[in-house]
Parts: sequence; structure tokens; C-alpha cells
Amino acid sequence: MLMTMIRAAVLTLLITLLQAPPVLAQAAGDVIARWTADQSTVFDASEVVLDDLLWVARPIVVFADSPDQPQFLEQMRLLRADATGLAIRDVIIIVDTDPAARSAARQLLRPRGFSLVLLDKDGRVNFRKPDAWSVREITRQIDKMPLRLQEVRERLGQGLAPAGGG
Repeated sequence: MLMTMIRAAVLTLLITLLQAPPVLAQAAGDVIARWTADQSTVFDASEVVLDDLLWVARPIVVFADSPDQPQFLEQMRLLRADATGLAIRDVIIIVDTDPAARSAARQLLRPRGFSLVLLDKDGRVNFRKPDAWSVREITRQIDKMPLRLQEVRERLGQGLAPAGGG
């Protein structure tokens, strides 16, 4: 009897999940489509699911306690100064300036105050910085990542110039 009830509950759950993915996929696709159309777009953490970016983009997540925090303003100025350098390395910029909202990114990455977090395409945290970094510093770090090195090798194997000088 108990097994029958468990099977019925699992079946109901599976049916519900099978009906939900198109909405979730549409939301993920919307962020990716918007980013693909304009890679200088800055996304709020509330609209991004980091797992949706796996193997697609390198998220840079900028955390602050307020959108007026000086370190946050400086970091955003630095990122906007060379959006092209980030775009050719498939970087998507995500911001979270509302600790009270407890976004999924904030819960996963657990920043304290201002924090700059770079993830690679495989979802691994590459670095966390408590201060603003220039795009030059960020791109140098990206160009040392194993996945980025592989991308450059593949481009060279196709007879293409390495994007971003990596």
C-alpha cells in the first residue's frame, strides 16, 4: 500500500516536472538570447540561473550591499570600459546589489560585502576578489584557464586567429 502511494506521488511529480521545463527553458533561453544579441548587457542576478550558462558563457558576478557602493560603481565602470575584451571571451556580467533578495547566485557563492567572482564555463569558481579589477587583469586570468586555452587551440586548429589574443 505504501509503495503504491509513493509510486503515485512520484508519477505525479514527474508529470508536473515534464510540464514545467518549457517555461524554464524559455526563461534560460531568453537570458542567453539577450546576451548573444548584445554581450555588453548586464543582467540582474534575479533573472539568471547560473546552471543555464554551463558551457555557454563565463559569468562574472559582481556583488555589493548597495548599487551605490563605491567599489561596485568602480567595478562597473571598469567592466564597461572594455566590453569587447570580455565579449570575445564569452563573459556574461551579472550583478547582485540586494543582499536581502537572497538570489540563487548569492546563496551559492556566499559573498561578503563587495565581491567580484569569475566562474569558468564548467561552473567552477576561478577567483573571488574583494576589490575592483580591470578588464586587463580579468582577461589575463581568463586566458590562463584550461577551457580558454582549449578554445584558443581549437581556433588555431581551424586556421583562425585566437580571439582576444589568448
